[in-house]
Amino acid sequence: MRVPRRLSMTERGDFARVRRDGKSVAGRFLLLAILPDESLEHLKLGIITTRKIGKAVARNKIRRRLRGIVSKHGDRIVSPCFMVMVARHRAGAATFPELEKEWLRLAERLGIVPKPA
Repeated sequence: MRVPRRLSMTERGDFARVRRDGKSVAGRFLLLAILPDESLEHLKLGIITTRKIGKAVARNKIRRRLRGIVSKHGDRIVSPCFMVMVARHRAGAATFPELEKEWLRLAERLGIVPKPA
């Protein structure tokens, strides 16, 4: 699953609503917040990377990696929801497999991705 532009959250209010009303879990590299919404046809994704991670090149690298993780595992998400991923300052030093492993663990804790059998 490629992450097309129409799946991106663009409204500031959507980000705030997910953070205020949704469930969130934090890991070493990421904070993952979701707000299930049955009126959505598909996942709506928002990625936040702050300057604490590094300069623009480092922030863009993290965004590409996080979009790659969602494109790889997005088909496994069980219900349509708003999802916000906040990269923590340690994410800049993380490898793709480390980020992927943490994203899967956090998504399982939130109940949006089924646990492997």
